[in-house]
Amino acid sequence: MPAIPGTYLSEGAGRRVAACVRLSAVWHYRAEVDLFSRSWTALRAAVDELSDQDWERPSGCTGWLVRDLVCHLVIDAQDVLITLVTPAEAEPTVDAVTYWDLLAEPPTGEDPLDALIPRLAAAYGEPRWLKFHFDDVGAAAGRAAVLADPGAWVSTRGEVLTVGDYLSAYVLEWTLHHLDLIAHLPAAAGPPAETLAAARASLEKIAGAPFPASLSDTDTLLVGTGRRTPTAAETAALGELAAKIPLVLG
Repeated sequence: MPAIPGTYLSEGAGRRVAACVRLSAVWHYRAEVDLFSRSWTALRAAVDELSDQDWERPSGCTGWLVRDLVCHLVIDAQDVLITLVTPAEAEPTVDAVTYWDLLAEPPTGEDPLDALIPRLAAAYGEPRWLKFHFDDVGAAAGRAAVLADPGAWVSTRGEVLTVGDYLSAYVLEWTLHHLDLIAHLPAAAGPPAETLAAARASLEKIAGAPFPASLSDTDTLLVGTGRRTPTAAETAALGELAAKIPLVLG
């Protein structure tokens, strides 16, 4: 069909536009998967480098030792696997930002589910058995993310979202828990700079405002989620945003 200026595209032009849209979607998804993979790979590497003594040190999660946090990460990885094979027919109800619930109070470790984690972790006995399970399930979750259809709708926590948005949400999850893992391990490697930056950008969208440039990405995540109390200077720099934090994500 001939092109009519301002109304139609020629068949060839239409195919080119469609191809460009598909390439843009693929590029965007590859970026999401890349950040997911980088954050997850870095976190798995940090767990792999733990000494036997490190497993008994406190983590950045209230009431949890490092071993308890790793046990939680096993459950997180299982959630990724379950979600990626739970298709939904209804349209998405949330995206990578609205996926997160804001809780009224920080966790105390006394919630029944939170309190269950230390008992599950202790049941492994030696750290090597927990590490083996984490390696096994963690590697599978990473592979599943790479193989998943970016535009597919999946269901989790009673909501529907695209695979791409789900993986983007988990960049924040992995990065925060990486910081939790090394909270009392000063020699341990931290999250990659690019995933710290992506996690900060997500937190700023959740907050509805940017954090001060004077706060590093790491400090923004720690202060913004209540993992560290801001200094007087940081509170002043935060301005009105100080009244909105901590953003307790659930």
